Amino acid sequence: MNVRVRAHILTAAVIGIITALLAAALLAGALPAAPRSVLAALAGLAAAAIAAEYVARAGRGRVTALATSAQRSAEAMSRQLEELSKDRARMEAILSGMVEGVFVLDRQGRVQLVNRAAQEMLHVDSSAIGRLYLEVIRHPDISAQLATALRGETVDADELPLGRDLSRLFMARAAPVAGAGGGAVLVLHDITDLKRADQIRRDFVANVSHELRTPLTAIRGYVEALAEGPDAEQTRRFVEIIARHSLRMERLVADLLRLARLDARQEVLDSAPCEVQQIFTAVVTDLAQTVEDKRQRVVLAVAPDACSITADPAKLHDVVRNLVENAVNYSPEQAEIQLAAARQDGALVITVSDTGPGIPESDLTRIFERFYRVDKARTRPGGTGLGLAIVRHLVELHGGSVKAENRKTGGAMFTVTLPS
Repeated sequence: MNVRVRAHILTAAVIGIITALLAAALLAGALPAAPRSVLAALAGLAAAAIAAEYVARAGRGRVTALATSAQRSAEAMSRQLEELSKDRARMEAILSGMVEGVFVLDRQGRVQLVNRAAQEMLHVDSSAIGRLYLEVIRHPDISAQLATALRGETVDADELPLGRDLSRLFMARAAPVAGAGGGAVLVLHDITDLKRADQIRRDFVANVSHELRTPLTAIRGYVEALAEGPDAEQTRRFVEIIARHSLRMERLVADLLRLARLDARQEVLDSAPCEVQQIFTAVVTDLAQTVEDKRQRVVLAVAPDACSITADPAKLHDVVRNLVENAVNYSPEQAEIQLAAARQDGALVITVSDTGPGIPESDLTRIFERFYRVDKARTRPGGTGLGLAIVRHLVELHGGSVKAENRKTGGAMFTVTLPS
């Protein structure tokens, strides 16, 4: 090999090494987590590729074989770069789509990665990359977990309130990164909804137990009284009380079973044209005795354009009955209850209003929960405590909505909106 060819090879190698180092530096900046060994290998391949191209242009005898080998190395490097780019894209897609927050530190405690969920949970942005975690994270418990993980120690998961108003609850756990590089990883899980669901379940079990225990205790007491052989009048009165409590338990079980079917989406709509006035009249007839006993009055008002709707007549009757029965039970004697229907933006709007004390603002959003009572110290005046929960499910089954609000003139008003 002559001096000129050797010069070509040396020049190509130098240019290749410089180019490879620049490429490696760029890759290191774009991929802070890339291993140094991979970057070194890519730099060598880049040098070989450029040298091969340079030597191939020199075109000197034996050098052709070297150029062919280097060209193959360049093609292998290109494939590796392409795979590396694909892996990076996959990693970014996975991290961006995760609902869990991921926060990665190097062994010096500098932030290497923060996915979108972690940015929202910790109220940081992409400018946190490269900074010390103590400059970014303001929560002392999370900082303590990361400090422990950076020392290589095991960290127990902890429930922490986060957010600007500390209304969200998170499960936070930091873990050390094994290997020569070291570092730490923090994972955040939002468990607010799980905690709320668990509390609702606990309340539900407690309320069912209470609602069943009350009539069962009464029935047992009167059965023991009957066993002592009271006179005929007392026997008749005891039997009536037992029958009333048995009916209450029967209604409670029936409502619980219906809610279970609604939750499981086992109830289907049997839609047909319905006359709104007929449904209102039937509900008032069903509750006539209770209304009369409390000397109340139910006023009906159906707008001319709201006389009919296509819906499940039986389920719509249940919706209206539960709302009117709730108004009757919670309104004082001689109160007036208004039951109205009108059209609004093409939808049928049914309102049930009373002149009672109304509902505290803090309870309006929870009034449709099962067994929920506005006044915890008062006993339920009637019903099973599941009526409004059933109303919400039946209305949503029709594709509509229901809400509760207080009237400016006093009293509460429930509004059901059903699509036409």
